[in-house]
Amino acid sequence: MTLIIVEWICWLNGQRKIAPTPEEMAILEARRQRVKENVALLKKEEEERKAREGSGRKITSMGKGDGPDLKSFIQQLPVDSKDDKSSKHTTTNKQKEKEAKQEPESTEPTGSGASFRPGTWQPPT
Repeated sequence: MTLIIVEWICWLNGQRKIAPTPEEMAILEARRQRVKENVALLKKEEEERKAREGSGRKITSMGKGDGPDLKSFIQQLPVDSKDDKSSKHTTTNKQKEKEAKQEPESTEPTGSGASFRPGTWQPPT
């Protein structure tokens, strides 16, 4: 920790054109003191809040086996019959085919890493 005030360090390093005045130093010191007081007040209020919450509420920790009940969540999901599922998949596939036909071909390179050949792709002109 340095005993030199930040404003003086900035002036000595050329980050500030004018040296700090005594009036400016008094204002900055008063601001620093207010900040320290506010921090102390906030810490005190936080401790009081924790004390109030701690006495009024029990905190339960969840162990490794504890967690949400997924069975009840799954029961809330709608159940489709097998006929509905197959018709949905058919509709989805047909829609995908239509969308693929409507989309213009991309000029971006495609393929897997195995088919990559350096220098073969050229940007569109």
